[in-house]
Amino acid sequence: MMRLPGMPMLPGAQFYDRGKRRHPRQQTLMHYQGIQMLSDRREPELVEPNGIVADPKCPPVPAQINSLWAPKATTKLPPWLAYDKQVLCFSAYFKENLTEIYHAPYQVRKVKIYFYLEDGTMQVTEPKVENSGIPQGCLVHRQRIPKAPPTDREFISIFDLNVDTDIQIFDRVYHISGCDVFTRQFLNRAGIFVPEAQQEPCDPTTEIRKRSGLKQTANSCSSALPKKHSFAQFLEFDRRVLKFQGYWNDRSEFGDVRKLEICYYLADDTIDIKEKFPRNSGREGPSTFLKRGKLPKEFSGLPLPGQQTALTLLNVLGNSMRDVRYVADPLNTGQKQVLYYTDQDLQIGAVLNVFGRAVVLTGCDQFTQSYYREKYGIQEFCSQPVPERSDIRPYTQGGMGSRRLPPYNGWGSHEDSEGNCITVEPKPPQADFKKLFKYDGCILRFGAKLISAIRDNGERDFVISYFLADDTVQIYESSRRNSGFLGGEFLKKARVPLPGQDMFSSSRPEYYRANDFYIGRTMTLKDHIFHIVSADEFTLMYMEQHPSEFPVADIRLIMQKIRDAVRPDYKQFVLCCKSDGDLGDFTTVGFDTLRSTLLSYLSKECLLNHEIVTVCRYFSAEQAMPPSCDRNRVRAAAQLELKRALWNGVEQLNDHLSHINPACRPYISESQVRSTLRGCRLPFSLELVEDILMVLQRNGQNEIEVRDFLAFFNMRSDQVPDIAPLNIAFELCPKLPFLHKGRLVDFTWFLDYLGLEEELKRANS
Repeated sequence: MMRLPGMPMLPGAQFYDRGKRRHPRQQTLMHYQGIQMLSDRREPELVEPNGIVADPKCPPVPAQINSLWAPKATTKLPPWLAYDKQVLCFSAYFKENLTEIYHAPYQVRKVKIYFYLEDGTMQVTEPKVENSGIPQGCLVHRQRIPKAPPTDREFISIFDLNVDTDIQIFDRVYHISGCDVFTRQFLNRAGIFVPEAQQEPCDPTTEIRKRSGLKQTANSCSSALPKKHSFAQFLEFDRRVLKFQGYWNDRSEFGDVRKLEICYYLADDTIDIKEKFPRNSGREGPSTFLKRGKLPKEFSGLPLPGQQTALTLLNVLGNSMRDVRYVADPLNTGQKQVLYYTDQDLQIGAVLNVFGRAVVLTGCDQFTQSYYREKYGIQEFCSQPVPERSDIRPYTQGGMGSRRLPPYNGWGSHEDSEGNCITVEPKPPQADFKKLFKYDGCILRFGAKLISAIRDNGERDFVISYFLADDTVQIYESSRRNSGFLGGEFLKKARVPLPGQDMFSSSRPEYYRANDFYIGRTMTLKDHIFHIVSADEFTLMYMEQHPSEFPVADIRLIMQKIRDAVRPDYKQFVLCCKSDGDLGDFTTVGFDTLRSTLLSYLSKECLLNHEIVTVCRYFSAEQAMPPSCDRNRVRAAAQLELKRALWNGVEQLNDHLSHINPACRPYISESQVRSTLRGCRLPFSLELVEDILMVLQRNGQNEIEVRDFLAFFNMRSDQVPDIAPLNIAFELCPKLPFLHKGRLVDFTWFLDYLGLEEELKRANS
């Protein structure tokens, strides 16, 4: 039963909670730590997620929340579910007395108070402040916090938390100064007025630290602080490093360009250098080029033992080794001052003397640029180039000039020969694995004829295969009966170089590429002349889908070429293609007619045969024949699959159709039929489902008849003869590819794309 808050239990003031389904009896006895006792704990009541009851542990009394209307019959949930992940956040502070600081009697510590609505627990945390000198973090762990005496038997609830109020938590008084947006909205929805946020007082200790910092920087410039003491320098510039990129050009016999990374530590003015090993360089081990330390500017060689000492002796008094007195030079008159590199000496283009090795600085990172921009006013940081290796390297012994790669001798490939000349232990040339994985299985096939003075050779048919994965070419000969030629492999799979190159030179030759093959091309392959006459469907489609790689398949370039050639005599061109001049909404011309007309305006060198094929395929008027399927054969295959799976779910099928078609319409859409077949788990493959949808009866809106769909799977009333098992994907409804594209051209579409009709109309008007 439900009743209005503040109303007596009288008839008319009680309502039946229709959302309540369970009415268990409350447990009155409990077993706690081995003692049987009376249970007086109060279980949390069910609450509404968006209702007025905000605290499940402390429900409001009639004086706090009053209502004259009956409560709404909404779904109530337990508190741990209704207020899951909902936390009230308050900003607060407390003052802590100080006895050790003369100018600050107290300090203000700012905290965050979290109240978890799901169980009424609280948590107090203090955000960490850098260099505060006090332990910060979680001050009070999450728990239910009792109120201050004399009400210490009760716990703090949301009615005790509000802006501009004081709250005592374990002998420490916090003053709440603000809250977040969610907390304000939640309390307002619960009927609690939330004042505006207050400004928190300033911390005296923080102000003292700020004033002391201003005094230190009063006489300094706006850039980095001056370095007066080593420890002060360490505190100011700790973990600040200037990073440069550079190189050392080793000009020895087996030297190389060493790429280096120079780090200058501002905390103690030390430098360390690390070497960056390139991939496959053959170098291993530690990459330390120079251990961290101060780097002197001048280097004249390693000092002898005892040459550098901390004290300079002026004289030694005494005759024996026992009674000897030393007179030291307190002014260090003879000691030579050593200058070290500082941040002023480091800049892009500078040359550092690293113990006799010239290290050139070529670039720096973003932090280094900002540091020099603020301190020294440098604005330009242009990186310098790094010399790279090449196959021409200086040979220092004997002055014999430069060493070059020797010419190719004919053994192996050019890559293998280069590997034998560069390294002592040659390695096989690395393949382009990214290209191999991308174009694996992609083969361009062309039909070709052999051009020869022998008549019988001209009748031989060849298939040229170009493999995109590794740019290799393979030629097969098609065998014919009684031709005198066996057929088979004519050229093994290999890369074919372009003719007319010097093969025995030190440079690599150029090989045939994919864009060198197209219909109408005459090429020389291994001293044999071939003329390409055709290409398969995959090759033509691939070339048309990649017009940037194959200009002969770029329809825009081809049509622009035709447009420029036909523009002066456009009407005569139309009459040559269509002699009767009848141009309707759908006018077609044949491939041979359009080809002969185009060649009369453009020569064979300007308009290639492959370009004509591309145009005819693009404006093709042919349409693929609809696939034919025998209804009885498809139905027999479907019933065979049902028998093999022991399927008997006709009633389930009827129920599913009644669910998706409550209006009992005679026709339903194809998508609903697909969902029915998958939802009722009929043991059909995707190919068989497509064949079934193809043979079902449809109406004018392409919807499927429900009665025909149910009768199709009814094996009791109308059963078709069984058939032998077959391959459903290929044998049930053969789907032949459409390979005769381009024999008939849509001339109306061709003229519209050409766009000369509109130009002619504008010129006449």
